[in-house]
Amino acid sequence: MAAVIRFVLSNFTLTCLVIGLLVSLAALAFRPRPWPGAVVVELFLRWFLFFSIGVSFFYNFVMHVFFGEMSARFIGWQPSPFQTEVGTASLGYAVVGFLAFRGSLGMRLLAIVGPACFLLGAAAGHVVQMVESHNFAPGNAGIIFYTDIGIPILGFVLLWLQYRYAATNTAPSNSSPSS
Repeated sequence: MAAVIRFVLSNFTLTCLVIGLLVSLAALAFRPRPWPGAVVVELFLRWFLFFSIGVSFFYNFVMHVFFGEMSARFIGWQPSPFQTEVGTASLGYAVVGFLAFRGSLGMRLLAIVGPACFLLGAAAGHVVQMVESHNFAPGNAGIIFYTDIGIPILGFVLLWLQYRYAATNTAPSNSSPSS
């Protein structure tokens, strides 16, 4: 059991993604069928934002700010005051993720673009660490590395699908666009 808990907490990005998917499926199960595509996408995007952005980045904030030495060891780094800056940036992303949970498409775009830049930049940094320093610590080259790439991709796919469903459900008119 200790190994399972360690895996779940050490791979929090995957854990949050899976929890978000499970909550999305549960939310769908309580809705009457048929499930229109727009409803499915809304639920998956909503819970993705809550868990994979909000909860995950809040967890990252807590770990880097309050458990910095342990986090640094997990990543294969030396402790650094810079971890507090990473933690507080993560707190900002978490807040935006929570706000975007029920926010507009624009708010959701912002909640995905900022963290995507951070995560893809972190993935590039992980590659540099693997190549130059042979750092294959679990927090550098493990599941975290793959979710640093996969989370932004999934976020953009869900966002695009929501945009697509919104665009197909909007009837064309000759009047000026409304805000």
